[in-house]
Amino acid sequence: MSTITVRLIGGLGNQLFQYAAARALALRHEAQVKLDLSGFESYGLRRYELDAYPIVAGIATPEEVAAIDTHQPASGLLDRVLARLRPRPAQHYREPHYHYDPELARQSLPIFMDGYWQSERYFIDAAHVIRKELTPREVLDPDNAAVAADIGKLNAVSLHVRRGDYVSDSHTNSYHGICSLDYYRAAVAYIQDKVAEPHLFVFSDDHDWTRDNLKLDLPTTYVVANAADRGFRDMQLMSLCRHHVIANSSFSWWGAWLNPSPAKIVVAPATWFAASTNDTKDLVPEGWVRL
Repeated sequence: MSTITVRLIGGLGNQLFQYAAARALALRHEAQVKLDLSGFESYGLRRYELDAYPIVAGIATPEEVAAIDTHQPASGLLDRVLARLRPRPAQHYREPHYHYDPELARQSLPIFMDGYWQSERYFIDAAHVIRKELTPREVLDPDNAAVAADIGKLNAVSLHVRRGDYVSDSHTNSYHGICSLDYYRAAVAYIQDKVAEPHLFVFSDDHDWTRDNLKLDLPTTYVVANAADRGFRDMQLMSLCRHHVIANSSFSWWGAWLNPSPAKIVVAPATWFAASTNDTKDLVPEGWVRL
């Protein structure tokens, strides 16, 4: 069976994009997925987080990762003959740009995928499988189950405020920027115009700031059941809501996407990056509203 090895890096949302793109490609080719986790050894800001899910993937060994792109082109006749007898090494395929790359689907296997792959176009044909595999394997604990029960009773709208390193780190702030209060007011007004009796469920990595500054004239629940290392639970609770207001964050992107309802309303910021020329036309799925 051929292998698709994918480099994982970044936070939970980034890891989900990387896994989903590789998994969908593997399903098309009846191949296996292996995860390269070596980047986390020197990346102190984030850790591997997909162990919360029943994903279908193995972990690439250091030897397997080291073997990628280490084979020199065969020169003499004997070298070429021996090269044909050896297993074909994985080609290193680096994401060429931010928007959807159709060339990925045309690559031969084995392959090493190196990039972020932030578009549902890489995996929309496997959406049902991806959503099933990205449902946490463990049942909800009592605190989260109580929030989920409230979500189920109401016309719930998840609203995500991403701050953290978007605020505290000057480089990250200048690159990503943060969504303004005007954006959230406009997004909530849009929801109010479309949805009867909406109830906001606010998710954030800065609960004090949201309570002090996010003054919205709607019934609101601030979701505080989960610590930072339990982000997958916040994402799961987001996905249970009927509608979504997301930040310029892959985390809340996934919270909205994992909701399979065709009737959902998702509002996303028109500006995803504060200082970047990245083409985000394929980032936000068709049908989502950008304000």
